Amino acid sequence: MKTQLHTLIAAIAFATVSVASLPALAANDHGTHVAQAASAATDMTDGEIRKVDKENGKLTIKHAEIKSLDMPGMTMVFQVKDKAMLDKVQAGDKVKFKAANESGKFTVTELEAVK
Repeated sequence: MKTQLHTLIAAIAFATVSVASLPALAANDHGTHVAQAASAATDMTDGEIRKVDKENGKLTIKHAEIKSLDMPGMTMVFQVKDKAMLDKVQAGDKVKFKAANESGKFTVTELEAVK
């Protein structure tokens, strides 16, 4: 009987500690999401549009280092993932963008004008 009572007390104590830990775990999970969102925002690269080629779905961008592609700053031509992006910018616009190497083609996947 004593052993069963000790087991029951231990189980209740464990459950109480586990339930008490839930708010801390939830806060840590939220913190992780906030950190990921901040990291995603910093993954954007600064650039300046030099040319918009709507016919071919391309942008020429003078850009800072693109860390995700291990690429130094330079001016180069990018494909765009969505041609609607081309209507949002014009030569001379300052932008923030994300680029990826998609099947060997450097492609702008996200683009926002800087005001």
